Amino acid sequence: QLQASGGGLVQAGGSLTLSCVVSGRTSSNYNMAWFRQAPGKERGFVASISRSGGTTVYEDSVKGRFTISRSNALNTVYLQMNSLKPEDTAVYYCWLFPDYWGQGTQVTVSS
Repeated sequence: QLQASGGGLVQAGGSLTLSCVVSGRTSSNYNMAWFRQAPGKERGFVASISRSGGTTVYEDSVKGRFTISRSNALNTVYLQMNSLKPEDTAVYYCWLFPDYWGQGTQVTVSS
């Protein structure tokens, strides 16, 4: 089970940190990622992190603004989001390989 939290309403230029706690399995055995889905759009990739945390990949529009990290000791993956833009507004989902999804957390960025 994946439990995402940390979403909310923030002004453009602000920051939020999302958390996703994994229960029922050892997260360090799995690659993890964040996806997002804006209204009327398909769910899309945001960032991923390898099992050890040593490799990260970002979607181009969030590079330099978002940072994905993990604490395997806490079975948690994070998404630090800085310099938020209105186009970042979406429901954010955490994902655990191969096909496990959290319930989503809403991020709304006002202009």
